[in-house]
Amino acid sequence: MSTVTTTPSPLGIKAVLRTPRVPTLLASSQVGRLPFGAAPLALLLFARESVSLALAGLVVAAYTAGMAVSAPLLARSVDRWRQPPVLFGSSALSAVGFLTVVAGGGDLRMTLAGAALAGLGTPPLEACLRALWPALVPKDAVAAAYTLDIALQEVIFVVGPLVTLSAVAVGGPSAGLVAAATCQLAGAVVFAVSRPVRVWRGEPATQRHWAGPLRVGRFVVLVVGVVCVGAAVGSLPVAITGYAEAAGDRGLSGWLLAAQAAGALAGGLVYTRVRPGRGTGRLPVLAACFAIGYLPLVLMPGLGVMAALVAVSGLALPPLLTAVFLTTDDLAPAGTVVEAFAWIMTAFTVGSATGAALTGPLAAADLRAGFAFAPILGLAGVAAMTAVHRQRSS
Repeated sequence: MSTVTTTPSPLGIKAVLRTPRVPTLLASSQVGRLPFGAAPLALLLFARESVSLALAGLVVAAYTAGMAVSAPLLARSVDRWRQPPVLFGSSALSAVGFLTVVAGGGDLRMTLAGAALAGLGTPPLEACLRALWPALVPKDAVAAAYTLDIALQEVIFVVGPLVTLSAVAVGGPSAGLVAAATCQLAGAVVFAVSRPVRVWRGEPATQRHWAGPLRVGRFVVLVVGVVCVGAAVGSLPVAITGYAEAAGDRGLSGWLLAAQAAGALAGGLVYTRVRPGRGTGRLPVLAACFAIGYLPLVLMPGLGVMAALVAVSGLALPPLLTAVFLTTDDLAPAGTVVEAFAWIMTAFTVGSATGAALTGPLAAADLRAGFAFAPILGLAGVAAMTAVHRQRSS
């Protein structure tokens, strides 16, 4: 009598969502992270009441810079102590920043200071949740949990602006800021009081190092690769805005970006059924798929085809970031995993801002060159991911 050996299928979304307390943690994390999609628009609309568009852009830049600077520092505090105190304190500080902008009544100095403070206090919910997954779900479901989390994050960038616009329609520009602060504070509190968050402790480190996870050379290369990926993603809204303006309707840019978010959500949900493995072999492959996905946009076809191509360009991002986070989990020295995740998110944020800034002049001079910037940066990301894999292999 012969026996047939079967390979167990990977645990997917159902296994993750059936785990006790996971739905609450996912939902509260999503609500707490809504300002990622809501706050930039809320700050822009509020600042435009009293300053030029260029100065309003500086307000958004101050908020983004604050987030980029504080994320690794707050995450290092989480690694050394616990999650709840950091989440309570940072979300309260961020709320004070948003309310400072409102209280300033349009004064530019108060607006810039409040925006920077709101960014500095952004609670590291994303890093905290990703540090919890190995303890929350079965080992075979960790990759699916990362992918589901990354895919659902796309919802933030669709719902966030809608929350801002709804609040502004009801209570004016200041209401958008109050709504962002309220969502962030409420989500962080519900997340922080959950039992898995309260009992979590960072892995003890025998010796602390000032550089944290950045003392690992391969991790630094990975961070550089994520900067390139972020720059490619950040370049697209600028190029798409130029495309929409050339088509005669700037409002089309919102629909096209929503199409990319939908593509990313679909790609992430499909990838939860794939067994990624813990190695680095898929990093170069997924980075190459990501770069190739942006290449057809250079053709700038008609609106219908363009919407489809933009959706396709989003497919590979969640799988690539899943591989990045799995690699980060492997590379981070003991006691630095939350900080390592925060560095990845900071790298993506910095890359996105840089990509947007560099694409502006390119798209103004030649729109096709603006679209070409993303696949070029994507190729640089492929080189970095390949280097990470080869160093592992050697």
